[in-house]
Amino acid sequence: MKTIRRLIYVEVAKAVAFVALGFLSLFFFFDFVDELQSIGRPETLGYGGAQALLYVALLIPSHLYDLLPIAVLIGTIFVMARLAQSSEFTILRTSGLGPWRALRALLILGLGFVVLTFAIGDYIAPLSDRTAQLLKVRYQNIFSLVGNTGAWLKERQGDTSYAVNVATMGRNGELKEPRIIEFDNKGFITSQTTAASAQASDGRWTLVDVSREEYDTRGPGNARIVTTKIPMIEWPTSLTSEMVSVALLRPDRMRTLDLFDYIRHLEANGQTAQRYEIEFWRKVFYPLSCLVMVVLALPFAYLHFRQSGITTYVFVGVMIGISFFLLNNVFGYLGNLGNWLPWMTAAAPGLIYSVMSLGAFTWLVLRR
Repeated sequence: MKTIRRLIYVEVAKAVAFVALGFLSLFFFFDFVDELQSIGRPETLGYGGAQALLYVALLIPSHLYDLLPIAVLIGTIFVMARLAQSSEFTILRTSGLGPWRALRALLILGLGFVVLTFAIGDYIAPLSDRTAQLLKVRYQNIFSLVGNTGAWLKERQGDTSYAVNVATMGRNGELKEPRIIEFDNKGFITSQTTAASAQASDGRWTLVDVSREEYDTRGPGNARIVTTKIPMIEWPTSLTSEMVSVALLRPDRMRTLDLFDYIRHLEANGQTAQRYEIEFWRKVFYPLSCLVMVVLALPFAYLHFRQSGITTYVFVGVMIGISFFLLNNVFGYLGNLGNWLPWMTAAAPGLIYSVMSLGAFTWLVLRR
């Protein structure tokens, strides 16, 4: 069995690497073509071909995270179908590779891809994405922007609550144009603080070039606004730069732990966290889709290719894999609209296709 596993693992690993390399080459080309419009523009002075190539190269880990499960499916289907066509898998079966041994061997291989996908998506891709954005900051001075109003966050401190707005995030995690609106226990605005920039660290924000407006509404005739200019102040808060990043960037590009902390912050401040909970559970279950992919590919080893071509079966398998990812995205939107259980929304596509693939495996192997 050790020799058989080594044969299958090496062949599948080479096929997956080849498929992933092909997809990454296409995405690299498309991303570079998209960046050509930014080269040499007046507002991006100094952003040349070398910088564009480096920026596109830093996006590769994110693409690999997105593509790895489908590459696992295509690579495994190709190897299983080729072994069946050349009758090598039949020889392996007569040598003692029973159906459940084959399933167990592929599940072990799938676990390796699960660990690889999780490591790329939770450690390598977020770091490379942030580095890529910081590279653009040097030439465009903009890290990220959500619509026209930036990111909005909320925090409660005792009887006082705050609404915080951040327009963009600059180099080294610097927050651009933060605005802090303070509310009393009755929900009335008591003050508004704006600053040119802020730096988040150790439970506080250091605000620079601050303008503070205090609203005194003690009486109809005494209402007034007091404006104060302050060079620098420190504002104690539990909001971290990672939380701001979650609000500014796509949630699926953040680390799982950062998403979890942000969900806890939203719940503590009475805000809905449905969207982020779905993304959190999708990041938990997404690496496990590699197991679904290898189980989907195993029945192709038991097909007979003398009656029809191998290309048709491989194409059908690829379309099944693509439909899995489409269903995964659709369930995310439907779960957010229908207020479904987040973990069930994220796990449902994998469970459906796991049952389908195990059913196909049982029918092909045990019934036929």
